[in-house]
Amino acid sequence: MSGYDYYRAVLLGMVIGLGFLSIFLVFLVEDDPVKPQTQPTGNFEVVDSYKGCDVVRYDDKSATYKYFLHCPNN
Repeated sequence: MSGYDYYRAVLLGMVIGLGFLSIFLVFLVEDDPVKPQTQPTGNFEVVDSYKGCDVVRYDDKSATYKYFLHCPNN
């Protein structure tokens, strides 16, 4: 085997190896592994206060309201 044939075989092996590697990366690696956070779809409104906490009304576009306390000190 001459030097030319040796370098040709090495080059062919590198091309085939890089081809398989690129196929692996294209098909098996996720496009976006970090999912962006989504904002809540409802509306929040402070309607009153109770013992130093805010009374928050949550409207999720249905027929009912949901209320909860939000205490920034705790």
